[in-house]
Amino acid sequence: MSEFTPRFLADYQPSPYRIHQTRLVIDLDDHKTKVTSQLSMEKVATDSQPLELDGEHLTLVSLLVDGKEIAESNYSVSDSSLVIEGLSGEFTLDIVTEIDPANNTALEGLYKSGQAYCTQCEAEGFRRITYYLDRPDVMSIFTTKVIGDKASYPYLLANGNPVERGQLENGKHFVTWHDPFPKPCYLFALVAGDFDLLADTYTTSSGKDVALEIFVDKGNRSKAEHAMASLKHSMRWDEETFGLVYDLDIYMIVAVDFFNMGAMENKGLNVFNSKYVLADTASATDVDFFNIEAVIAHEYFHNWTGNRITCRDWFQLSLKEGLTVFRDQQFSADMHSAAVTRIKNVKVLRAQQFAEDAGPMSHPIRPEKVMEMNNFYTLTVYEKGAEVIRMLHTLLGKQGFRAGMDRYFEKFDGMAVTCDDFVNAMAEANNRDLSIFKRWYGQSGTPEVTIEKRYFDERLHLTFSQVTPASPSQPEKQALHIPIKVEFIKPASNEVIEELLELKSESETWSFDVPQSTVVAPFAEFSAPVKVHFEQSDDELLSIVEHAKDSFSVWEAGQSILRKEVVRLMQNDNDEISESVMRTFQAVIDADIDPAFKALMLTLPSFDEVTGSEQNVNAQALVEVLERLKIFVANVFEQPLLSLFDESRKSINSDAQSAPGQRALSSVVLNYLAVKPEHHELVSKLFGNADNMTDQLAALTIAVRQQTSGAGTLLQKFEQQWINDTLVMDKWFSVNTNIPSSDLFAHMEALKTRPDFEMTNPNRVRALVGAFAMQNPKQFHCKSGQGYNFLANMVVEMDKLNPQVASRLITPLIQREAFSGEYQKLMTQALETIIQSPQLSKDITEKLNAALAEQ
Repeated sequence: MSEFTPRFLADYQPSPYRIHQTRLVIDLDDHKTKVTSQLSMEKVATDSQPLELDGEHLTLVSLLVDGKEIAESNYSVSDSSLVIEGLSGEFTLDIVTEIDPANNTALEGLYKSGQAYCTQCEAEGFRRITYYLDRPDVMSIFTTKVIGDKASYPYLLANGNPVERGQLENGKHFVTWHDPFPKPCYLFALVAGDFDLLADTYTTSSGKDVALEIFVDKGNRSKAEHAMASLKHSMRWDEETFGLVYDLDIYMIVAVDFFNMGAMENKGLNVFNSKYVLADTASATDVDFFNIEAVIAHEYFHNWTGNRITCRDWFQLSLKEGLTVFRDQQFSADMHSAAVTRIKNVKVLRAQQFAEDAGPMSHPIRPEKVMEMNNFYTLTVYEKGAEVIRMLHTLLGKQGFRAGMDRYFEKFDGMAVTCDDFVNAMAEANNRDLSIFKRWYGQSGTPEVTIEKRYFDERLHLTFSQVTPASPSQPEKQALHIPIKVEFIKPASNEVIEELLELKSESETWSFDVPQSTVVAPFAEFSAPVKVHFEQSDDELLSIVEHAKDSFSVWEAGQSILRKEVVRLMQNDNDEISESVMRTFQAVIDADIDPAFKALMLTLPSFDEVTGSEQNVNAQALVEVLERLKIFVANVFEQPLLSLFDESRKSINSDAQSAPGQRALSSVVLNYLAVKPEHHELVSKLFGNADNMTDQLAALTIAVRQQTSGAGTLLQKFEQQWINDTLVMDKWFSVNTNIPSSDLFAHMEALKTRPDFEMTNPNRVRALVGAFAMQNPKQFHCKSGQGYNFLANMVVEMDKLNPQVASRLITPLIQREAFSGEYQKLMTQALETIIQSPQLSKDITEKLNAALAEQ
C-alpha cells in the first residue's frame, strides 16, 4: 500500500510567521495566469526556523524580499513548498507565480468552470494559486486586483467591497476589491465571467443597505429568484434569532456547474454549485427548492460561524460546520414543518453517518489524525457535529444556548479558535460544568443505550446504560453526557408527561411515580445521536403512534414496528407478515395529519437505514424483504391507497400551501400502487399531466424502478424535453441507474459514451456513479460483484482527474461492516483492484489503507 505522512492534532503549533496584509494582482489567462502576491509579514518566533510557504502546481517566476532579489542559496522550491532562510522581524515578500487554470481538473485553487474562472480554496486549495501559509489560523487583510479581458469577462469579482475599477490596454479591464476583515486564505475567492445578474437590496436591522447580487449563466436569471428570497429570509432570521447582522456593503453569490462541493462561504463572495441556486417549478422539485433554501442559509450563516470566527486548525472543522449545520436545520424547521425537517435530518444521520461511524474511516467529530483533509468533510463532522450542538441546545434551553452564542461572539470575534473554546463559552454563560460533554468531540463511534424497565414499590424504574463500541484507535471508550427526552403516556387517560434526563455515567436509574402500564417513549426529538435498545411490545409502540406528543416519537414508533418486521422476515423468510404492520398502516392512513408527515409515516425503512442498525446483513435478502412488504401494503390497502392518492391530487389544486406535502404523499402512495400492473396507467398519467418537476420526476422514477410497460417511452420523452438543461439532465442520468435488472450495467456503459457525459463534471459523475451505488442496492450488491467492480473502475478513472470526487464515490464500497461475509469478500476484492492501480491520490490511498488494514 502507498504511504503518505499523516498530521496529528497533538502536534499543532502556532505559525512562527504572521501575514498582516495580502495584496494580490491576478492577471487571468487560460494557461498562464500571472499571480503577483505582496505579503506584509512578521516573524513572531525567536528561533532560526525558516519560512515555509505551501505551494502546489505553481511555476515560480520571481521572488523578492523587501524589494530585493535573494540568493538562490537562501531559498528552495519543491513540489509542495517554497522555503526561505534568514528572515526576521517585519519584511515584505513579493512573489510572482504562473498557474494553468484550464487544465486544473481537480477543481481546487483557480480553475475554469465552463467559460468562467472560479476558485475553491477550502480546505487547502489556495496553495494552488500562490505560495502562502495555507492554514486557517493565519489571518490577513486581503486586497485583490483582478485583471481580465473585458469582452469575455465583464464581471471580475473577489472578496470584500469593490474599491477601484478601470480600463487597461489590449481590451482588458480590472476591478480591485478590499476585504476589511482578516481572514484565512481558505476563504479567498475570485470569479470572472459573463453572467446574468439578479440584483436586490436588503436593509439590515441596524439600518444599513446591503447590495445583494446573484450571478448565473446567461438565460437563468429568473431561476435565481428563489435563491434571492432565501437569502433575504436567512439574513432576517439570523438577526432575529441570534442578533447577527451582515457586515459588508455587498453580498454576492455565483452559480457554477463545475464544483466539488455544494457551496462555499468565501467572505462576501459565495461560490455555489448551480444545483443549489437555480430553480423554477418546471425544472426543480420541491426537494430542490427546500435544499436551495437550506444551502443558501448555511453559507450565509457561515459569515459569523466560520468567517468572523474561524478554525484554529482543520481538526476543528466541526467548530464551524457542525454549528452552522445546526443553525441551518433550525432555520429550515422555522420555515417549514419542524417535525418533518427533524425526521429527515435523522434519516440521513442513521442511513449514512451511522455507517460511517461503523466503517474504517470512523473518526471523532474532531479528528485526531488527518492524512488528506478533504476526506474529513464528512457526515460525522457535519451531521453528527450538528447533533452535538443540538444536545447543547437541549441541555441549556433556548435562552441558555443564545446566551452561550452571545458569549462566544463576544470573546472570539476575529479569531481562529477551537471546539473547546466554543463549549467553554456555553459553560461560562450558563454556569454549567460541561467537562464530560466535551468527550463527544474526541470519541468516535455511535453510542448504544440500553433501557431496562421495571415496576416495583408502585414506581416505574428506568435504567439507562451506555456503551460505545471499541475501535482500533480507541479500544476503551468513556461514558458520555447524553440528554434523554422522555415522554410517559399514562394508561386510560393517555395523558403525556415529559422529562429531561441527563445520563453522565455508564449506567443510571431514575424512578417515576406513574401507573404500572405507562408507556415510555424515550429519546423524544431524537435528543441524542445514539442507537437505542429497548424491548417494547407492538401494542406499546402503537400506543406511541396514537398518543405521543412528539412527532419524532410517533414516527419512530411506527418505524420500529416496521424495522422489527424487516429483521424478522430476513431471519424467517417463510413467515407471514404480522398483524402489527397492518395495524400500523391502517392507523396512519386513517390519521388526520399533515400530508408531508403522513408521507414519512407511510414510507418503509430504507435499505441504508436497516443496514445502519443491523449486522451480518444478506443484502439481497433485505432487498427482497423490503419489496415483499411493499407488495403486501399494496395488496392489503389497495382501495384506501387509491382513495388517498385521489384526495392528495385534488388537494394540490385547492391548497397551495400544503401542495408540496400532498405531492410527497401522492408519490409515496403511487410507489406502492405501481407494484400492481393495473395501476401503471396512473404513473403514465401523472407524468403526462405534470406541470411541475416534482410530479414528473416522481412518475419517471417509479416507472423505471417498477419497469412499467411505458418506462422506456417516458425516459425518452423526458430526455427530449430537457436535453438542453444540464441540471435536469443530471436527474435523468440518476433515474437511469434505478433499473432493477442486470441489463443496467450495459446501459450504464452506454450512458458513459454519450457526449453529454463528462468525467470532468462532478455533478454528472455523481448523477450516474453515485446515484447507482446509493439508490440501487439490488444491483450494486448483486451476487456477481459486478456492481462493486463498476464502482471500483469508475473510482480509478476519476481519481486521475479529480481525487476529491473519487474519494467520496468510494464510500459505499468501504462501508462493508453491516454485510455478511460473501458481500464483504466481494467488496474487498474490488478494493484490492483499486489499490493495485499506479499513482493513486492521497485522498483515495488514505481510505484504502484504512479499509484494507481491517482485513
